[in-house]
Amino acid sequence: MTTPPEQPGEAGHDPQAQPPAYPTPPGAPTYPQQPPMTPPASPPQGPPMGGSSPAGGYPAPQQSPTYSGQPGEYPGYKPAPPPSPLYGYGQAREVPAGMYYDPSSELVLPNGTQLASHGRRIGAWFLAIALFIVTLGIGYIVWGLIVWSRGQTPTYQVLGMRCWRPDTNRVGTWGWMALREVVGRLLEAAIGLAAIASLIMFLVLKQRRTIHDYIGGTVVVRDPNKVLAPQT
Repeated sequence: MTTPPEQPGEAGHDPQAQPPAYPTPPGAPTYPQQPPMTPPASPPQGPPMGGSSPAGGYPAPQQSPTYSGQPGEYPGYKPAPPPSPLYGYGQAREVPAGMYYDPSSELVLPNGTQLASHGRRIGAWFLAIALFIVTLGIGYIVWGLIVWSRGQTPTYQVLGMRCWRPDTNRVGTWGWMALREVVGRLLEAAIGLAAIASLIMFLVLKQRRTIHDYIGGTVVVRDPNKVLAPQT
């Protein structure tokens, strides 16, 4: 079989010949070739079989973010305040050394004392009348001028009671006792309604204060062991 002759001007077919390169159209963007990405190595999830750990140990776990402030405190939250030593109305106060909180009267009183009872206070009022008569009045007044500096009246001295000022945690001074016994008593004696109101306040209020107690800023406490007596 014979091969047909080649046509004039037609190149012979060469299987090793490369196809002709076509020019890139103008304006077409070219992109640099990126290297292939390799996935990051994941840390081992647990010890391999057999119980042995890899060389160098396992990486430490990441710590949670910390917040400034007290331990265990988180943003937006405040720790609960500590319990107050007092449970009365108003702002609580700390109990000083040598004193205690009386929940029935909501007062801070010295150790060894207690709020004078209604019966003792009423008994002191009747005793004052008897002493005033026995001493002809003048002796009772002089006696009172002496013991006012100790926070007492003649009857309070006999019955072991004193006037205590909760605002200062001190025994009533001479000036406060004079204000209580002179101004307060005269006000109650001059105005009948004031005397009745004073009696009702004494019977109803927790701190057993009368009008002359409020004027002198005092409460009456029983001091059987004389812990509030002046130190000599």
